[in-house]
Amino acid sequence: MFRRWHADPDVHPFVLCQGDSLLGYGEVWIDPAEREVELARIIVAPPHRGRGVGRELVHLLLKRAASSGFRDAFVRVFPDNTAAIACYLGAGFSMVSTTEQQQYNAGQPVDYLWMRTPVPNS
Repeated sequence: MFRRWHADPDVHPFVLCQGDSLLGYGEVWIDPAEREVELARIIVAPPHRGRGVGRELVHLLLKRAASSGFRDAFVRVFPDNTAAIACYLGAGFSMVSTTEQQQYNAGQPVDYLWMRTPVPNS
């Protein structure tokens, strides 16, 4: 599965560890043609959920996204994933407009909830 995920050269995978424990995984997707960066496949190990690990991982991924040179970072999330939505809101993301939601979801397999935040300066 990871081999398939990482086949795209614009996908940059990262892990968050503490000692020998894997706390989380996430990716930074850079799309030069669209001039945008997206955080994706953010996964926190079950024993570490609800402890701020997701928010820490998101902040670290945003620092990595700064090298893209793009102004905003996006995430898409299933609308019923309340834990992820809370994490992203806590990390500084906000919902995109309804019009943008419709545009971004055109051609997607589901209607995601899209969020955006400014990328920190590198």
